[in-house]
Amino acid sequence: MKYYLPLIAVASVALLSACNKNDEPEVVGGPADPMAAELANAAPVELPPSVKANKQFRCKDNSLIFVDFMTDDKTANLRTEKGGSPTKLVAAEAGRPYTADGFEVSGQGDAVTITVPGKGAQACHV
Repeated sequence: MKYYLPLIAVASVALLSACNKNDEPEVVGGPADPMAAELANAAPVELPPSVKANKQFRCKDNSLIFVDFMTDDKTANLRTEKGGSPTKLVAAEAGRPYTADGFEVSGQGDAVTITVPGKGAQACHV
C-alpha cells in the first residue's frame, strides 16, 4: 500500500502535464449570425414591474380585497379572494386611479377607495 500512493501521485502529475497550456482562445469557424444586425439595432428590453407592496384591505361592507401594487406605480393586481385569480388594473399615469373591467382602486396607502362591479365604490383600509 505504501508503494502505490507515490506511484499514483507521479502518474497523475504526468497526466496533468500533458494538458494544453496555450493561453490563446481557440477560435472555431462557423456561420455568421443572421440576426446580428437586427439584434444590434433592437430597442432595449423593459422588464415587467415587480411587486412593491402586498396589501389586504377590509372594506366598509366587511369584505376583503387583496391588492398587489407594482414598482412602476402604474399597475396593480386586485383579487377578491385570497387564492383567486388577479385582475390587472392600470393607471394612465402614476398617482391616478387604477382601472380595468369595472374595477377601480384610488390611492396607494393604507386607506383607499375600491370599486368592484356590482358593489359600487367603498372605503377600505388595511
